[in-house]
Amino acid sequence: MPEEEREAAAGVVLSSEDNAAVRIKLERDKRGWSTTTLSDHLNEAGYDMNPSAVWRIENRKRRLNLDEAIGFSEVFGVPLTNFVGPPGLAAMDRAMELIDDVVAAYRASTRASIEANKARDVLDAYLQQHPEIRAEADVMVSNAIAAELVNLQAGRPGPPVRG
Repeated sequence: MPEEEREAAAGVVLSSEDNAAVRIKLERDKRGWSTTTLSDHLNEAGYDMNPSAVWRIENRKRRLNLDEAIGFSEVFGVPLTNFVGPPGLAAMDRAMELIDDVVAAYRASTRASIEANKARDVLDAYLQQHPEIRAEADVMVSNAIAAELVNLQAGRPGPPVRG
């Protein structure tokens, strides 16, 4: 087995274009389609493609442009981001869904962290102007955060946040 095929089979992260080429062949084979059948599906969906072009893309003899990638993604019913991902993972749709969930949660967590830091910076600026209440305010923030963590760990919603 050539090195390229071993890497693809093992799910080694290749370039997005190489991943897409491997994925096209995987998806086509999974459906039992010939390059002609895939070409027909692409043409019906409005993406001009002949069987020879499908074969050349699969075998990395021809580059894949973005419109074509969108066409393959649409015909196979695979989100474009998953279509260009590592073939070993991409073939496992549930894994890709879970990876998307992790990325979305990380994104939300990062945004929340940025907002928390901004809020803390505003509070700190205010407390610099009012040092006489800093100790009480710090205790109040610490207690509120601790109560929130307890509620989260117990699966209980915290009190409504003023906003």
